[in-house]
Amino acid sequence: MSILQGAEPFLLPGGEKGVLLLHGFTGSPAEMRLLGNALHQEGYTVLAPRLPGHGTTVEEMAQTRWPLWYGGAEDGYWLLRSLCSQVAVVGLSMGGLLALALSAQLPVWKTVSLSAPIDLYDKRAHYVDMFRLFRTYAPKKRRRFADLDDCYTVAYESTPLACVKSLLQLIRQVQRLLPQVQAPLLVMQGRREHTVRPWSAQHIYEQAGSLQKELVWLEKSGHLVTLDVERELVFAQVKAFLTAP
Repeated sequence: MSILQGAEPFLLPGGEKGVLLLHGFTGSPAEMRLLGNALHQEGYTVLAPRLPGHGTTVEEMAQTRWPLWYGGAEDGYWLLRSLCSQVAVVGLSMGGLLALALSAQLPVWKTVSLSAPIDLYDKRAHYVDMFRLFRTYAPKKRRRFADLDDCYTVAYESTPLACVKSLLQLIRQVQRLLPQVQAPLLVMQGRREHTVRPWSAQHIYEQAGSLQKELVWLEKSGHLVTLDVERELVFAQVKAFLTAP
């Protein structure tokens, strides 16, 4: 499968400390590019892999499930670990779930969860088996931002319903793993979310086993906080978290 233009993975070589950036469900590394650039300017080595089934065709994604997405994230971790002495993991949406799962099972330096879902606004997701009797894909709106080029929002415009079911399975898996997360943790979520219910961030913050953890609310942001109107605040918060002792 050919990769969609703009959905390519990227590596920004820098110093001894690395940051693994994990994109969201049906998205691509493009939505992490601006954050990656900001972290690279601070001297970090930055890697943003393209998760399996993403950034090509929605038909290819339909053949993948969460263990493959996790495997792609873990491959990225070990690749970056071979280049750096320490690796932090920053994930957006589903990428936030994968970041938490990695942190529970691998020696992660620090963890950042951005808009990670525990509960979804769209309750139809919980009846996905019924909807799959009638259709294979569901249409979705591609979010665009007035002050950004479309190259940062390379994503599918439909969702494989089989993958929605697998996403729900991943959520349950991460809920079980949260007490095992020991690395310092930053949780961030927008107040103007229409994808993830706000208590998701509170639940992650409360259930994570990390002794050092912080919950930050973004008053003007929706789901894609790495691209929304408060993205510079997100970048500043992540940089401050990574530099803190």
